[in-house]
Amino acid sequence: MAIDLNKITLEKQGDSHKIDLTKGDSDLSKEIVINLNWTQDTKEKKGFFSKLFSGNSEVDLDLGCFYELNDGQKSVIDGLQFARGQGGPKNRLTRQGYYTGAPWIWHTGDDRAGTGQGENILVNPQGMKDLKRIVVYCFIYEGVAKWDQTNAVATIKVSGNPDIVIEMGKQYSSQKFCALAEILFDQGNSLTVRKLVSFHNGHGDCDKAYSWGMKWSAGSK
Repeated sequence: MAIDLNKITLEKQGDSHKIDLTKGDSDLSKEIVINLNWTQDTKEKKGFFSKLFSGNSEVDLDLGCFYELNDGQKSVIDGLQFARGQGGPKNRLTRQGYYTGAPWIWHTGDDRAGTGQGENILVNPQGMKDLKRIVVYCFIYEGVAKWDQTNAVATIKVSGNPDIVIEMGKQYSSQKFCALAEILFDQGNSLTVRKLVSFHNGHGDCDKAYSWGMKWSAGSK
């Protein structure tokens, strides 16, 4: 684990960092942001004619999360869940989440390029006493698994604290679903982020690995 004044980088699988939310530095009036950003590795890009005959080599990542509340409620939020008109604003309960009520989590929307602000999930600190755990994940919706070209970085931002950073690094898995981090909540007193970076054959496979117990069917955007 590497630490500086502005960020804490969880370097190895299993590394974790705990934030004490009872300390004065934490500003719980501001949203907690889970961000995923990525850029296409230009070193792997070919010329115009090579791209023309080999197809589009851009990688589109999607950010999502499993969540569990202390009352036992479990569900999942990502672009597949709120596609086809099933999403909505953060002050209304939809498949995109609900920021102003349980589960206190809302996905800001799909980013197909990964060249700007990436994708974000917002957690309302007012609801942290209801939250038990979140597993943050990303997946490649279309195309082959080119993880080594994404330069993907997940960042958990809690106001008043250094950012917690999880860099995927040069990964070469052929599986298109990656569990990035687990966030554990302690009745609103603290949260602990643990680096996972484990690869799976989709939502259902990851579900089994982390004991969520949901039922799955095929989906599309």
